[in-house]
Amino acid sequence: FWWQRDGKKFSKCVVLGGGGFLFGPAVAYELGIGFGPLRKKGRLPYKTESAKYSLEYGEAEMELHIDAIKPGERIVLIDDLLATGGTSASAAALIKKVGGELVEAQFLIELEFLHGRAKLEPAPIVSFLRY
Repeated sequence: FWWQRDGKKFSKCVVLGGGGFLFGPAVAYELGIGFGPLRKKGRLPYKTESAKYSLEYGEAEMELHIDAIKPGERIVLIDDLLATGGTSASAAALIKKVGGELVEAQFLIELEFLHGRAKLEPAPIVSFLRY
């Protein structure tokens, strides 16, 4: 499977709310690893850690359950779209904040002309369709 190429091993699949929920649970299930959702502020039912990020029109905040990632877990971040990279960079910061290691970020679609990839480097990024 493409999730395991180059011998990479993942402890947990973390997905961004919305489009990531289409793919993330299936990836986690197929790999036999845990699953954790990242959502916009106020949408998760348990205690959370958060990270703010900038949008073209203001600021927003992502949250993750405090027990979703254990220190040292190797994380694959999954979402449907990489555009400006703000949301994904916030997710990467949040993963690091709680002690996880972002091993790879995967996106179905990348809008290359918005240069979102630059906000996630040096993490390896995989996108399957690029425009």
